[in-house]
Amino acid sequence: MTNSHSADPRQLFTVLTAGALVLLVVHGLGRFIYTPLLPYLVADGQFSAPDGAAVATWNYLGYLMGAMLAIRWHRIDQIRVMLPLFLAIHVVTTLVVTQTDNLTVISASRWLNGVANGVVFVQAPALILEWLVLRNRASLSGLVYIGVGIGLLVSSGLVTGSATLLEGAERWWPAAVLSIPIAWWGAMQLRRLDVPVRQHDDSGQVVSNTPLLDRASIPLFLSYAGAGLGYILPMTFLPLLAKMTLPQGHGLLDGTWVIVALFTIPAPWLWNKLGTLMGDLPALRLNFLIQLAGVLAAVVWPGALGLVLCAALVGSTFLGTVLLTQRIGRALHPHQGPRLSAAMVALYGFTQMVGPWLTKQWLDAGGTLGSAFGIGVAALAFGLLFAFFVPRAEVWHSRS
Repeated sequence: MTNSHSADPRQLFTVLTAGALVLLVVHGLGRFIYTPLLPYLVADGQFSAPDGAAVATWNYLGYLMGAMLAIRWHRIDQIRVMLPLFLAIHVVTTLVVTQTDNLTVISASRWLNGVANGVVFVQAPALILEWLVLRNRASLSGLVYIGVGIGLLVSSGLVTGSATLLEGAERWWPAAVLSIPIAWWGAMQLRRLDVPVRQHDDSGQVVSNTPLLDRASIPLFLSYAGAGLGYILPMTFLPLLAKMTLPQGHGLLDGTWVIVALFTIPAPWLWNKLGTLMGDLPALRLNFLIQLAGVLAAVVWPGALGLVLCAALVGSTFLGTVLLTQRIGRALHPHQGPRLSAAMVALYGFTQMVGPWLTKQWLDAGGTLGSAFGIGVAALAFGLLFAFFVPRAEVWHSRS
């Protein structure tokens, strides 16, 4: 089909910025800000550490459910309605937790905030990818994930900067106040994107509701499951592993998370570039190798060297896994990009919940936290293996 759409650099910058900002809002100011907030909320006596872990679990469950809802609401006309709605839900639920110390209300709010996060995290990149594909600029799609890395630093700065000024539920106010203008602007920009409701796929064929799973997508799903289980262990337990293995007062006790954040910010640009230069599928395999080496480093060298390598290599790769897999999935099934994207994020969310559970079983059985990272090594090896069974899109579409 002839592509009649075009976009000037200013349009591209505006759209990618809007996408990055809405991910910063739901992921940075919604999900990740809870990690640095938790020690302060426990110290304030708002709830205990086990209660805080339960609140986090509710948020993760909401994220999984949100991604599953996005499978149902995958059409462009549905995304135009649901994306602003769930950004508003993020703002409302964040405002709610500024007003209460009730654990049930907090848990319910964080669950619903997770649902909003899951929907937006699927729909915003999927909508932007469709817009870019129409303009032959799909290779830029991964840049929206820069918002996640910046969100790590912004959320950490908001918590640290207001630590001595606020207490208890008040600590959520910086996230709530910053979310309102960013979410509104991002929603308005994305809602007006010129993306027609597709009646035909990229080859001109009438869109049909084909199966989500086939010989092309199943290996990609299995590979992505390995990625989700592999990355979540260091992303959850790396600061705790540093605390358990390093002497008191060591600079890396708080430094591992900063290293992850700093390496996360340029990662989308890097893997976008590598995907363009060498192809998304070879880049994904390289991504798995580097990420696997990072988690393995924490197992082989459980001291400062292993921690730094793990933080740097995982931080610089996990978002690359996301953007490359999403692009490969859409190339294999161009007529159901948002639906496939939602299914992948739901699977990713599920494996993120399985990872901490498996770690708990390992620790309860007498294993150490350092050796539990071996679970992540095995998961990433699993993902790498199945990445070699994913066909190249041009080969898949040229089959007889």
